[in-house]
Amino acid sequence: MKTETGRVEELYTAPSKGSPMVAHDTVELCDGGLVGDRYRDGTGYYSATDGCAVTLVDAAVLDDARAEFGLDLSDGVHRRNIVVRGVDLETLLDATFDLGDATLRGTKLRPPCAHLADLVGDDVGDALREKRGGICAEVVASGRVGVGDELRVVEANPREMGRHIAERLGGDIE
Repeated sequence: MKTETGRVEELYTAPSKGSPMVAHDTVELCDGGLVGDRYRDGTGYYSATDGCAVTLVDAAVLDDARAEFGLDLSDGVHRRNIVVRGVDLETLLDATFDLGDATLRGTKLRPPCAHLADLVGDDVGDALREKRGGICAEVVASGRVGVGDELRVVEANPREMGRHIAERLGGDIE
């Protein structure tokens, strides 16, 4: 089975609901999310109902949104905390992964929010269709994460492991 790896390209926090995202070279992840971020501090728009400590998005998806739809989601406009490249984020759901000195677990898909549509237009829904809006993750072990750090799967999603075994045996688990 291929080990999933990727790299951190960008890191962002927003101090409060609706405030612009702030870029960082390094961030501290701890229980509840990123230090200084609206969701860890309980001031995010969806804080009361969401349960999403950390958000990740694939840099390739942002590239595609620009190329296919002319949408500029750079500089944190995408409203996600961590931009990574080189890993299929869907494989991180229910998986445990190291990111810098921290350990996270992917919890759920993250569709684009209405605030993002207000910022860049309704085309964002089409651009981030089919599970391309990113994922949520919980912090399993606190630590520092920096731009350029590796993302490495520690314990794969059991369903993904089953899929790889089935492929090797010539079958399908669907």
